[in-house]
Formats: sequence, C-alpha cells, structure tokens
Amino acid sequence: MHRSHRLKKNEEFQIVFQQGTSSANRQFVVYVLPKEGQAAFRVGISVSRKIGNAVIRNRVKRYIREAIASLEEKIADTYDLVVIARQGTEDMKYDELRQSLFHALKRANVIKRFSSHQEKKVDRDA
Repeated sequence: MHRSHRLKKNEEFQIVFQQGTSSANRQFVVYVLPKEGQAAFRVGISVSRKIGNAVIRNRVKRYIREAIASLEEKIADTYDLVVIARQGTEDMKYDELRQSLFHALKRANVIKRFSSHQEKKVDRDA
C-alpha cells in the first residue's frame, strides 16, 4: 500500500467517522465514506492500547497494511476507509487476519464486483 493511500490527519479520520457508515465482524470495524472522483482509495488504521503494547500494536498495523496491499486491486477506488482492530487480532496469524479483513471489507461493500467465475477465484485467493 503506497503512502499516498493513507489517511494521516485526525481531521480526515473524524470526517470518515462522522459522515461515513460502519460495518463490522468479530475482529474489525470498518468505516466507509464514498469519495467520488478520487483516483485511489485511502485507508486509516487504528489499533487501541487495549490490543497490547507498542510492539504488538505495530505488528498488527503492519499485518493490516500488508493485507490491504494484497487486496488492493479488489478494493473500489472511490472510498476513504478507517479500519479499527478489535481485541483478538493480536493473536491472529497473517493469513487469518487477511481473511477476516477481506470479510469485513466485503460486508462494507467496498470490494469490486466481478463475474461469478472471477469472484470464486478472488474468494479462494483471499
């Protein structure tokens, strides 16, 4: 995930929280704000201190960034996203975290639509 695809400022996070919609699964809450005319999606990541110490939080953030980078071509371009990690993500392996994040993004309706043949392949890849 390129650095230009990140939400960095508190104001950007707050706009997504206040004006966007949320969906969740057991491990993640995803806030979504449609942004028409945007060249690429942008993502902000939030990991609470409840997750663990700084080493653990940073590992979870790295895993989330890597998972988003691997799903980059599947995520629609016209959104700002904020991903909040819930407790339990600190114990997950990368593959489990990626699968759970894909599920949360799918629930948030930000995954691009494919033909049924391509969609089956995408689900297997995720």
